[in-house]
Amino acid sequence: MSFLFSRRIKHSRKDDNLVLPEHIGIIMDGNGRWASKRGLPRSAGHTAGAQNFRTITRYCSDIGIRYLTVYAFSTENWKRPEDEVSALMKLFKQYLEEALSDFKDDSIVVRFIGDTSAFSPELQELIERTQRESADREGMVLNIAMNYGSRDELVRAVKTIANEVKSGQLSVDEISADTVSSHLYTAGQPDPDLIIRPSGEYRISNFMLWQAAYTEFIILDKLWPDFSTEDLDSALREFSRRNRRFGGV
Repeated sequence: MSFLFSRRIKHSRKDDNLVLPEHIGIIMDGNGRWASKRGLPRSAGHTAGAQNFRTITRYCSDIGIRYLTVYAFSTENWKRPEDEVSALMKLFKQYLEEALSDFKDDSIVVRFIGDTSAFSPELQELIERTQRESADREGMVLNIAMNYGSRDELVRAVKTIANEVKSGQLSVDEISADTVSSHLYTAGQPDPDLIIRPSGEYRISNFMLWQAAYTEFIILDKLWPDFSTEDLDSALREFSRRNRRFGGV
């Protein structure tokens, strides 16, 4: 379990000692509302949110977080207006191109979780190149969830396990919770210790349903582009105060 890896280290910006989560998940929510409040097109909110993603990612790396998973584009987001989806695809392309150089100096390993086959060939090539060129780095692992939905992830895992049983690679009696975990996009990684959702929405939105069985949640009434490193510090202090019992006493 991932709580075994939580460690007490001196926080880089505060004087108090904190038990930092090994793995943080962030549902980056509220870009459109942020733009609407300012009389701007929704695409402006996505641009501001993407810029903040880079700031928060670097900060997590700097303070010693080992895994960060950000929810960038869900399987349900295709239902949004065509012009908004198109603007998001252009933004993803721009930031992937920048990530090839930007995160290199931070030694961040970039991975993508979700069904990336739905994206354009050009975007798929950038995704593969980004993963390939960052694979040997030794810093924080950044999982970018694109065209990701946890139910789809679980269906995919079940189908793969069923095929392994059918082919004789696996018996029904050998199937366990660990079997399921090993067939998810996050196989080999610890489950998230903490999931943060800016924007004040109290729902999980099909994000890491299996992995979040014992995850601590923090909801902030602040839209993602306004989410700051100080807000992250506050969430980490709250996490550090919580008593994680994992079903025990």
